[in-house]
Amino acid sequence: MSRMRIANAWVLVVTLGAAVAAQALPGLPPGAEGRGPVPASEMPGQLREVSFDQRLGESLPMDATFRDETGQAVTLGELLDGKPGILALVYYECPMLCTLTLNGLASVLGVLEFDAGREFEVLTVSFDPRETPDLARAKKTNYLQRYGRPGAEDGWHFLTGDEESIRRLTESVGFRYTWDEAARQFAHAAGIVVVTPDGRLARYFYGVEYPPKDLRLGLVEAADGKIGGFVDQLLLYCFHYDPATGRYGAAVMRLVQTGAALMLVVIGVFFLSNWRRGKARRMATVGS
Repeated sequence: MSRMRIANAWVLVVTLGAAVAAQALPGLPPGAEGRGPVPASEMPGQLREVSFDQRLGESLPMDATFRDETGQAVTLGELLDGKPGILALVYYECPMLCTLTLNGLASVLGVLEFDAGREFEVLTVSFDPRETPDLARAKKTNYLQRYGRPGAEDGWHFLTGDEESIRRLTESVGFRYTWDEAARQFAHAAGIVVVTPDGRLARYFYGVEYPPKDLRLGLVEAADGKIGGFVDQLLLYCFHYDPATGRYGAAVMRLVQTGAALMLVVIGVFFLSNWRRGKARRMATVGS
């Protein structure tokens, strides 16, 4: 096998390994969850430079300037426009993992009841400063056709930027990646980030597939309840976000409390109904 093919195969392994590592625990290789931090010497060479670390509560550089798919200069703050957002860091000429990330994002967006551009914004940003708005426009055309929601062209943004803006953005969200000169590819992790309307980092979802329930709850929570309905608020009460897994899990005590409250309501309604029926019978007896 040629040296170039070996290099390409290695980068693919590193890239997919980074995604799996991030899905298990941010910045750790698979199987490391139960044994504490992994010494750098134990990690494969390129994985030492690849991670996607959660920085919940910190903020995006809202004044950072990028170019949209038309070449127009825009800031992240302008694009969020008072709505929660989904951030996907990719590069448009990625041979595999970024396409899987965007495919997974398009798939979950397609089953959400919320619409991009109405309840939330989507920011797809290339972390390769050499990429151009032309590449971004081609990607946008492809994924808008796949998404198929009216008005999505104003709510799903495909951006490119210079090294400084990219550095500020990737550092703010804990996204570390590396360039492999031999393979001419980036090694990087995969995932998306939900942000609040004012740019705070709210939720991380790792890998290339995103459960619709989790993403919906993440958006509702990031929007501070301004989107979604009663059922969403109830689910947020009964489920909590686990940063270690990037998933929403059942909060057992909350489920017990909710179940107990519902049971009390049912019992109360039962006794009230019986009391009203008994009162009606007694009045009927007196009247006769």
